[in-house]
Amino acid sequence: MSRTSIMPDAPMTTPQTGPQAGSPGRSDTEALEALSRTHNRLLEQIERRVVGQREVVELLLVSLFAGGHALFVGVPGLAKTLLVSSLAEAMDLEFSRIQFTPDLMPSDITGSEVLEQDPSGRRSFRFVPGPVFCNLLLADEINRTPPKTQAALLQAMQEAKVSAGGKTHPLPPPFHVFATQNPIEQEGTYPLPEAQLDRFMVEILVEYPGEEAERQIVAMSLDDRPKLDPVLTPAQLLELQALVRRVPVPASVVEHVVELLRTTRPQEPRCPPALRELLRWGAGPRAGQQLVLAAKARAALQGREAVTIADVRALTPAVLRHRLVPSFAAHSRGVGPDELLARVLDAVKI
Repeated sequence: MSRTSIMPDAPMTTPQTGPQAGSPGRSDTEALEALSRTHNRLLEQIERRVVGQREVVELLLVSLFAGGHALFVGVPGLAKTLLVSSLAEAMDLEFSRIQFTPDLMPSDITGSEVLEQDPSGRRSFRFVPGPVFCNLLLADEINRTPPKTQAALLQAMQEAKVSAGGKTHPLPPPFHVFATQNPIEQEGTYPLPEAQLDRFMVEILVEYPGEEAERQIVAMSLDDRPKLDPVLTPAQLLELQALVRRVPVPASVVEHVVELLRTTRPQEPRCPPALRELLRWGAGPRAGQQLVLAAKARAALQGREAVTIADVRALTPAVLRHRLVPSFAAHSRGVGPDELLARVLDAVKI
């Protein structure tokens, strides 16, 4: 691997002036060790507020350090919003939250042109940025707004810029969208188009906490949320994301990913007959790219210098579950995406 410049290694006293462990010329091996320690400190900070969701937090951090977007699916009251806002605070990221509603317009997200008049009477248009101009955007209950408004995020998520008034406006890096969905109430909702679902690196299922964790949550005061210490700055996050992309991927891992993808497609000969009848469409090449990138982030966060097949298989459900289109037979038999992916993993041997 090549070399990196500045890496964090100790919590900062303030986002701007805290100590840094790295220095120019630090090798990527040392940088990965520092990243692993940073990962542990982030977990400590977030778990001061969010209890009993370690797997969810780990997937969230994988998505973040891989430079991707995440979709959270869970019933109300499981701290999805609190988790994302706490992450923003622990990383000194500019945070915006949009509550998606049926009357939300695209300009409410991206911003709009307003007509202004100067003292001389000359009129001109000025672009007023919307809440999407931030580092971390929480799209709360994204499926409650019509597709036209949902689509306002497509360009932002894919290209980190928005177009308005015939001009293109870049978003401040880093830029990430974390969206939530409520799986219970489906009346008055608009399912996300497949093209938009494909822009999310992972779909994270947020389950109820365990019994002991729930005791801690119930005993916590709603008004007594501990202040979190910033662990990273946005500039340092960008460096770490660049480091993650440099993690090497063996040819055997790439081959395993391709085999997984092709096994999800009913048109492919390698898709088992019992699985073929349960699938309409499988995962595309972008899913493979996202799976490899997420596996790089998982390895890097654990301080490892290379991706393994175990990383890929551990992340396959989160990366692929929202990219499969089950058939009518699957719906009628109650076979969900996770069961389909379990069969895919069984079909593709290590």
